[in-house]
Amino acid sequence: MENRKARTRAKLPRPNLALLSAPLFLIAWLVAAPADGSKFHFALLGDRTGEAQPGVYEEAWKEAAAENPAFVLTVGDTIQGGSDDSLDSEWQSVLRFLEPYRRFKLFLTPGNHDIWDGASKEAFEKYAGHPPHYSFDWQQAHFTVLDDSESDNLSASELEFLESDLAAHRSQPVKFIISHRPSWLIPVVMGNTQNPVHQLAIKYGVKYVIAGHIHQMLHFKLDGITYLCMASSGGHLRNDKAYDHGWFFEHTDVTVRGAESEFKIEELKPPFGEGRVTTPEDWGAAGLVTKR
Repeated sequence: MENRKARTRAKLPRPNLALLSAPLFLIAWLVAAPADGSKFHFALLGDRTGEAQPGVYEEAWKEAAAENPAFVLTVGDTIQGGSDDSLDSEWQSVLRFLEPYRRFKLFLTPGNHDIWDGASKEAFEKYAGHPPHYSFDWQQAHFTVLDDSESDNLSASELEFLESDLAAHRSQPVKFIISHRPSWLIPVVMGNTQNPVHQLAIKYGVKYVIAGHIHQMLHFKLDGITYLCMASSGGHLRNDKAYDHGWFFEHTDVTVRGAESEFKIEELKPPFGEGRVTTPEDWGAAGLVTKR
């Protein structure tokens, strides 16, 4: 455990150049980010799978790429998964689709459709080019990506990694915690400030905690910390006619300027949506709070 934590605590590990040729371009995206400057923007994508809807993920990438983000960050569920026999073919299919977008650096969060056993964890590491939990810096921002792919709650080891990583990067002005499952959801809804993620966010000055998994756009604010559940970027919607309740397909553009961040949540354009644009403040615990 000590070796693994040391390997992932501060920076992405050096990729293994002996990997299969299919994921090599993805590994190339994981090179060090520029260190200077105080403003940049990145694309944040929701779940691709969980009964993936044809054409949606492709449109989300097309629209996000048109805004020329510095990099793309996902909240998990990149493959449908569930079978060790189809692991390589599923990952290679995704990577072939992403080939035209190789100019963008890509950071993946592991979801429950990506990792469910030892073989799928090994496949994720091989094709993503990094461990299931890791962190990275981009200019003045620090991102800690956690692995809760196999449990609704963060394990003790994940919380230990989170604290050691945040402690090592406490000087970064802007900090994001990313996970697939929103393990913090019920405590935050109940206003419980004692849950461990919240306590660590307060201790180390984290401003944004982001997850996916439920395919619904939700926003919460607790002790000045913004919590977001991102809507889908391809996975099925429980109600495809309930935009006001947070059920829609989207991609999000996040601009980090100095010590602040601005989120532009962009519903996909027709035929997958109406192209409506909102901010986190337009959303609450039960859906849209500001009519547009």
